[in-house]
Amino acid sequence: MNLNWIYTGISWILLRWHDLWGGLLHMPSGPAWVLSIVFLVLTVRVVLFPVFVRQIKSQRAMQAIQPQMKELREKHKNDQQKLQAEMMDLYKREKANPLMGCLPIFLQIPVFIGLFHVLRLINPNSDTAFKAMTTEYGWTADQFNSASEARIFGAPIAAAFRSTTEQLTQLDASRVAVTLVAGILIITMVATTYITQRQMISRNGVAADPTQAMVQKLMLYGIPASLLVSGAIFPIGVVVYWVTQNFFSMGQQFWVLSKMPIPKPGDPKVDPEKAAAMAPKPGVKPVNPKKGGRTTATRQQSSGSSVKFDTAQARAERASAAEKAAKAAEGSTSDGGDSDTPAPARKPTPARGSGSGGARRPQDNRNRKRKGGRR
Repeated sequence: MNLNWIYTGISWILLRWHDLWGGLLHMPSGPAWVLSIVFLVLTVRVVLFPVFVRQIKSQRAMQAIQPQMKELREKHKNDQQKLQAEMMDLYKREKANPLMGCLPIFLQIPVFIGLFHVLRLINPNSDTAFKAMTTEYGWTADQFNSASEARIFGAPIAAAFRSTTEQLTQLDASRVAVTLVAGILIITMVATTYITQRQMISRNGVAADPTQAMVQKLMLYGIPASLLVSGAIFPIGVVVYWVTQNFFSMGQQFWVLSKMPIPKPGDPKVDPEKAAAMAPKPGVKPVNPKKGGRTTATRQQSSGSSVKFDTAQARAERASAAEKAAKAAEGSTSDGGDSDTPAPARKPTPARGSGSGGARRPQDNRNRKRKGGRR
């Protein structure tokens, strides 16, 4: 399989960024090529950002259908073929994909392979590598020589942890410098890969679906373990690419997941019963709970009393109730006219300031004291 189109594309992006850092800004070869690799990562991640968002949405959909998946397992626990068919229909209907979590990594594999191949060919003493870089991948002789001289803390970006003595001699590199720089970068690569996957699982939760749970474990433990072994043969520039990618993934996940938080149980957005219970009743004005508004019924229930405002409607209701009570009393009197028990008379309320026979109210006594004992 001819992958020259991948190598040519990666070389084109890498060289354009190097033209910026090394050409326009006149940076030394080492920092210029390291920044070119870093911005190659940013370019790829910006292109794959919609795929990353789809990954998050698919994981949210997988969380939302967990109860339905549980019911299907219990219903078809003795028929695995029927269970798989029902699961596929459920995934298709809810637009969920248990393998979506691996898609961004799979799409970055060609970029990784292309960068690995290009950096592996940076060998100033190899005529074959020089010819391939200049005739097939669009490099110039100056760019090839500049990349051969690019170093990070004394270690060439084309050298690897397990580079042979002959390779290090061709790159004019020190074994101690390459081992130290490559070792630190490999450990950082493995650690950041594990932290990135742990961050994703902790925010999305452990999957209940066996397939998705297996994918999560593979990404959490399998990928860091494989990088620990294979990182020894990666050129230092490739390890820089991977470490940069991990740090970018951490920031991207934090931002996207804060905009798309995990749905909690009872959330009206994902719980239809909760949404129906919170819906306003017919004829009742809806109230926005975020603004602190509460309906009249809610205020009455929370305070344990009725509304204290004496409205015209309330006065009309009281007058109607009093009229009905009076008519009921008259009816009972006319029906029981032979009764000797008269209806109790209402005790008149004494007027304020009445004669000495009337008892003074406390308010009157306070008024007298305030006026020096005079009325």
